[in-house]
Amino acid sequence: MTAETRSGYHHGDLRAALLAHASEMLESGENFSMRALAKRAGVSAAAPYRHFDDRESLESALAVEGFDGLRATMEALPSPPADAAALSEYGVAYVRFALAHPARFKLMFGRECNDRDDERVRAAGALNAVFFDAVAAVFPGPGAEALATAGWALAHGLAFLHLDGKLDNLDPEAIDERVRASFMAVLDPH
Repeated sequence: MTAETRSGYHHGDLRAALLAHASEMLESGENFSMRALAKRAGVSAAAPYRHFDDRESLESALAVEGFDGLRATMEALPSPPADAAALSEYGVAYVRFALAHPARFKLMFGRECNDRDDERVRAAGALNAVFFDAVAAVFPGPGAEALATAGWALAHGLAFLHLDGKLDNLDPEAIDERVRASFMAVLDPH
């Protein structure tokens, strides 16, 4: 029996296992290299390269998982939202995700999406589409795209202001209320 067989390489989905270990390392603040990841997964130093060309492609896969997870979180909300208050919950979900997964969230947005990374572009686009569809359901018309961009920017800005310590990280409910109030100030200023 080889070391790879004993260590679990042939358990069925090394790619998923590598992503899970990399995610744990990322969120714990542990610097990871492909070699450190292989060691943590209990596989040979070459094994991760069967699934990822390099660390950048691994980070891209982690970002895609993050975009997909955030999209799924937003898709789990009542849809279509009935009004501006319901739409503000998309912002709340966005900020909650960022605060629950700070390192992943920073990785997701730490590098631009470009055509060399089709999966990352697709995942970011799918997230944008969910937010756009929610905004368009409440505010149909030619301004929906601009309003969706403004809403995403607002949620994103609030997320990073909290992550970077520029806004007090109050208790979670107080943060949720801050996000709701910010959205309502923009979406329904009356």
